[in-house]
Amino acid sequence: MRLTSKGRYAVRAMLDLTMHSNGNPVRLQEISTRQNISLHYLEQLFRKLRNGNSVKSVRGPGGGYVLARAMDEITIKDVLDCVGENINPAKDILGTEAEFANTVEFHLSKNYFQNLGVIMREYLATTSLGDLARKATEAEAAVKENVHNVGVNPEQRPATPATTIGGMSTSIRSPIGEINQ
Repeated sequence: MRLTSKGRYAVRAMLDLTMHSNGNPVRLQEISTRQNISLHYLEQLFRKLRNGNSVKSVRGPGGGYVLARAMDEITIKDVLDCVGENINPAKDILGTEAEFANTVEFHLSKNYFQNLGVIMREYLATTSLGDLARKATEAEAAVKENVHNVGVNPEQRPATPATTIGGMSTSIRSPIGEINQ
């Protein structure tokens, strides 16, 4: 499985839209500047996202894009599907090789990678833009708290926050907001 820049940029752009919208349209130029993604490339991605009912365009002065549904209703899988990202690690297993490889090893590895694909799709389908937006807000707050505590005796600093998202424990590990999932 290889997640291409198309998928990564689409998720970043959608998260940016989620974080900066506040119910108002966001111009692609603003997202382009903040995320350092080509405006032309964003236009192509947002055309696909609009066709996939993840965003709506608003025309006129003050226009731009807004989420087509609530942030908790748009999953990362939805975003990747809209832009045509194929996250199936078993996609190359089927075809001419399957016609000639009738070994136990072939079938075991095929089943393994197909199961991995199911797990990946489930994980992506259970993580929404809202989940990531809340995680970003938590990370931002932790970074501000760590910056505030610079120069404070380590014994007097509050404990680093840890949270559970999607059943996985996560924690902020450094003052620059590195997240360990």
